[in-house]
Amino acid sequence: MYFDPIAPMFSSVRGVHRLMGFSLIEILAVLVLIGLAAGLVAVNVRPLMAKGKQNAARSDISTVVSALESYYMAVGEFPSNDQGLEALKQKNEYFDEPLLTKPLIDPWGEPYQYNQPGSKGQPYEVFSYGADKRDGGEGADKDIRSDDEPEVSG
Repeated sequence: MYFDPIAPMFSSVRGVHRLMGFSLIEILAVLVLIGLAAGLVAVNVRPLMAKGKQNAARSDISTVVSALESYYMAVGEFPSNDQGLEALKQKNEYFDEPLLTKPLIDPWGEPYQYNQPGSKGQPYEVFSYGADKRDGGEGADKDIRSDDEPEVSG
């Protein structure tokens, strides 16, 4: 007995041979369902991505704040506005190695901002303008600042 692997792909109705497969309607229905599922995933993931970028900015700012405090302990003052955060990336007579080695770029591709003194009476402030790259904003566009209270997830 010989098995023909092509035979199951054909059907015979009243002697007419027809190739079996999916119809255009069936293929289009599957493509529509895949598109709907991809759209739902994209809509639900976007807010999580914005929150992730905000958390990354908070973490980066915390690292910069720690480096600023170390700089102050060694030098006796915070970097001036002219020196900016670049002072933390350079060797000097107080540090054999830079306090920060990675680029000071926020998750939205902009440099972190530094003011000395800070706008609310603190000795300095480090901040990112957020997704809108402008002062102020709400939600994903909210500025991330070194003097912000940490957000509690819940």
